[in-house]
Amino acid sequence: MKKDYEKCKSLTFGICMLQFAIFFSGCAYQAGSRIQPGRYALFRGDAKAALAHFQRAAEIDPDSAMRVGPMKEGVWTYVGRAHYASGDYKAAAKALEQARSRHPDDYMAPLYLGLSLSRQGDRSRGAKEIQTGLTGLGDWLDYINRYDLDGSYWDPGGYIRSEIKDSLDTIQGKEINWPQLIASVEKVGIDFEREPDEVLRQKRRDRRDSSKGDDRGR
Repeated sequence: MKKDYEKCKSLTFGICMLQFAIFFSGCAYQAGSRIQPGRYALFRGDAKAALAHFQRAAEIDPDSAMRVGPMKEGVWTYVGRAHYASGDYKAAAKALEQARSRHPDDYMAPLYLGLSLSRQGDRSRGAKEIQTGLTGLGDWLDYINRYDLDGSYWDPGGYIRSEIKDSLDTIQGKEINWPQLIASVEKVGIDFEREPDEVLRQKRRDRRDSSKGDDRGR
């Protein structure tokens, strides 16, 4: 009788764990399905629509993130970016502080936190956060380019890395032209965000062209 009870207890526990796993995987999927349209809204310049998508994703799963290879961008980074795009730099900084604590390997979080702080006048800390974000993104691109099989697809012309280098040089200079730096860093953020989509499109074009070439050779 005791053995039957233990078996039943173990079975019940296993079922509960499976239900939890299914629940959380479902939450992650639902959150991800909100992040993607939010990204496209950001690209269109519709900060209000983007914020609505990202806030809903954060409600569903506050730890959700978009993964790009070994790097990920957390949902709170997206919430902060949407606030930043709408001009609410205080709300942006608050969300991005949370993003920094949840995902330390999310380099977009310090990038936009630095921009938000700089816009509010805290340029000393803003410069440090921007530098952290730029350095992380640059190192990530170098890593992908050297070691990933798809490395040649990422920033093939080196334009993003060049912009990152120029911005870092500006920060380390004696006099910082803040309007120019902010514009440059914002460009890095948008270009980097678009890059995964461009990589995917280029890979699809290459596969399509390769398939056509194979058909012609038959």
